[in-house]
Amino acid sequence: MIYISLIKLIVGVALGKQNLAYSGFIDIGYKPSPKDLVAEFFLEKGRGVSFREAAQAIASESSIGTWTEISTMKPEIKKSLSPKIFEMRPYSGTVKIAYPMELFEKGNIPQLLSSIAGNIFGMKEAKNLRLEDINFPDEYINAFKGPKFGIAGIRKTLNIYNRPLLGTIIKPKLGLNPEEHAKVAFEAWLGGCDLVKDDENLTSMAFNNFERRVKETLKMRAKAEKMTGERKAYMANVSAPYKEMVRRAKFLKKQGNEYAMVDIVSIGWSALQELRNEELGLILHAHRAGHAAFTRNPKHGISMLAIAKLCRLCGLDQLHIGAIFGKMTGARFEVQKIGEEIEHRIVRPSIGGHVLAENWLHLKPMLAVCSGGLHPAKVPGLVNALGKDIAIQMGGGIHGHPMGTMKGATAARQAIEAAVHKIPLHEFAKNHFELQAVLRQWK
Repeated sequence: MIYISLIKLIVGVALGKQNLAYSGFIDIGYKPSPKDLVAEFFLEKGRGVSFREAAQAIASESSIGTWTEISTMKPEIKKSLSPKIFEMRPYSGTVKIAYPMELFEKGNIPQLLSSIAGNIFGMKEAKNLRLEDINFPDEYINAFKGPKFGIAGIRKTLNIYNRPLLGTIIKPKLGLNPEEHAKVAFEAWLGGCDLVKDDENLTSMAFNNFERRVKETLKMRAKAEKMTGERKAYMANVSAPYKEMVRRAKFLKKQGNEYAMVDIVSIGWSALQELRNEELGLILHAHRAGHAAFTRNPKHGISMLAIAKLCRLCGLDQLHIGAIFGKMTGARFEVQKIGEEIEHRIVRPSIGGHVLAENWLHLKPMLAVCSGGLHPAKVPGLVNALGKDIAIQMGGGIHGHPMGTMKGATAARQAIEAAVHKIPLHEFAKNHFELQAVLRQWK
């Protein structure tokens, strides 16, 4: 049998025919069942193969197949577990594959990614390949807890219900000591920020110890809350090897903090799942540092949309989605990239919201955090495109205000107020000098 398979392969290559091991996966008339997991790919075929052959190679290698015919492939396995390519569009590169649920272990994101985002990225049949989207069957979703708080829980914690949340990042990223860090946070909160967070590479440094930074910053938070009469939140970065990460998260809880921030790419999917399973009672903020290593290329890698959906399954409460400026005119919707790239498909212009708030059974919706190159002039576009259930996070757009951090936060808060009440910024700025100053600086 082995010799026969080898002869078939050699003959097929010699005649320029399709590899028989990568055949039988196309079923254009198939309609995915509620029990199928559906993955959408962008595919650019490799040299020497047709688009049809390349698509089948991807379907095979991401499921039950291998590069040649094998004697151990029982007919019943191929019949019951074969994925089905039900849509192929060579001109756009779109390939949609329905996988039987039996191919995946429930509650195991690493196994899922090893299948539909594993060896297939290195196959010679694909010059370029990108996992664009994943639709999960109910059976798969039900194996996860999802966010503990979600949008409603975050709003209840902060007592903010009718507007976007406003956040900032302490700048510079590195270099401030705990007291200096806490002072910048205090000024941002006093000016109008709801959220203040560490940057992605600030953990526990020689010049800024984690425990000391947390204590000093929470002191300033208490002072800001007393002076403003508003709830404030600090998102401290706990990213570290797993045991240390959990220890730091528990320290935050003991200090009376509500949030923990994690770098999702750096710590990995297993750690994200387990951190949620610890049931620490903390709102989990996801920073996506490093995502562009595999999301930036529009032809190869994994989309931010797919990553965002996996984060929701894992149980993260809020996630950076980048920064957009959008405007609606009737049925027309325009999105323009600013700073970091955003996956436009996260936006759902027809409902004035985003995909992270879609109905997913018992899983609570995630809060989308807009960030990257933002300043007050961009706020109306964000609210127009995504609605009020978002956090708008500005770094330089607050700290770069000509009158400093506090006035920068005030200007950003004024921009949110104007957008929520649908007042043009230039009109609102006439009686708000902080916003007026920043509109002159950034158009």
